[in-house]
Amino acid sequence: MPTIDADTHVDESEDTWKKLEGTPHAKYIPVTVEMPPDEARRGGYNPTNSRCWVVEGRLQNRAIRDDINHPPRVLRELEDVPGRLAHMDKMGVDVQVIFPTFFIRYNTANAEAEWALTTTYNRWIADKCARTNGRLRWAAVLPLLRPEKAVEELRWAKERGACGIFKRGFDLDRKVTDPHFFPIYEEASALDLALCIHAGHPLPASEWDRGFPIIYSFTALVSSGLAKKFPKLRFGLIESGASWIPYAISQLGAVKRQSLRGQGSQLPRLYELEPELFRANRLFVTIDPIDDIESLLKFGTEDNLMIGTDYSHTDISANLSALDEVRGWVDEGRISNGQAEKILETNSRAFYGL
Repeated sequence: MPTIDADTHVDESEDTWKKLEGTPHAKYIPVTVEMPPDEARRGGYNPTNSRCWVVEGRLQNRAIRDDINHPPRVLRELEDVPGRLAHMDKMGVDVQVIFPTFFIRYNTANAEAEWALTTTYNRWIADKCARTNGRLRWAAVLPLLRPEKAVEELRWAKERGACGIFKRGFDLDRKVTDPHFFPIYEEASALDLALCIHAGHPLPASEWDRGFPIIYSFTALVSSGLAKKFPKLRFGLIESGASWIPYAISQLGAVKRQSLRGQGSQLPRLYELEPELFRANRLFVTIDPIDDIESLLKFGTEDNLMIGTDYSHTDISANLSALDEVRGWVDEGRISNGQAEKILETNSRAFYGL
C-alpha cells in the first residue's frame, strides 16, 4: 500500500543559510563551534555531542550524528536528494513530510533575526524539495513575532509546495490558542494548510518534558472551541506518541462524568466520553509503535492517527522501522488492513492535504 512518513526531519547545514551571505542580515547566520570534552562538561553539554550553533550570541545544540545509527549525513542534510529518495524506496515510503531540526530549539525576541532565519530556511528547503515530484514535502517555519509577515510568508510557502506549518506548543511563551496567532490560523485555513504542533523547546533554557506542550495544546484546542472559529483548519499533534490520549480525555471528561453521578445509571467508560472528539475538532496525532493501538482506536481515532519515523534523528521518538511495525500489526491481528492503510497513508494524506 502507498505509505506517507508523517514526521521526518532535515539536519540544517552551513548551506541552509548561504542566501544570507552578503546581505544586511548576514550577522544572524548561525556559526558552528565544537567544544573540547572538558569545556563541554563544564558547560553542561554531553562531551560526545558537544557541537553547537552560535546564533545571536547564544549557544544552541547542533547534534553530532554518525552514519551508522542514522541515515548518512548527505541524506540528513539533503545534500544528496536523489539518494534520500532512493533510501525512501528501500524503506517502502512514497512521501516524506519534512520538519526542521534547528527550529525545534531556536527562540528569539529579535523579530528581524527571526524573519531572516525562518524565510531563509523556507527558501532552502523549498528548493531542495522542488524537483522530487511531490515525494518530499515540507512544513513552513514562520516569523511569528510579526503575524503580518508570517501571513505573507505562508502564502509564499503554499505556492512552493509547503503542506503545513511547523509550530511548537508554547511559541513566544504563548499557548497555541492565543489570539496573537489567529491571523496565521485564518490564512492557513484559507490556504488549506495544516497546523502541525510539533514537539520542541521554544522557551529559553527549557529542555523540559517533551510531551507536556503537546498534551496541553490538545486540551486547550478542545476546550477553546478553536476548530469552530477556524472551521477548515486541521490540527496535528506531532512527535509525542499517543499514549497520553486516555489521560487527556479523562481530564476533559471528568466534568461530564461528575454530572452523571447519582442518576442511577452506569457511568460511561472512558472511551465513551467523547466519541466524536477527534473528528469534530479535526485533530490528528502521530503515534509510536509502542502505543497500545487497540486501546487508542476505541477513542474514535481511526481516521485521525498517523505515523512517522523521525527520519534523521535518534531520540526517543525515532524509529526507522515504525512503518514496518504497523504492517506487522496486521499480521498479528491487532488491526485490520483497512486500519493500517489509514495510519500509513489515508489519514496523513487528508491531514496534509496531499
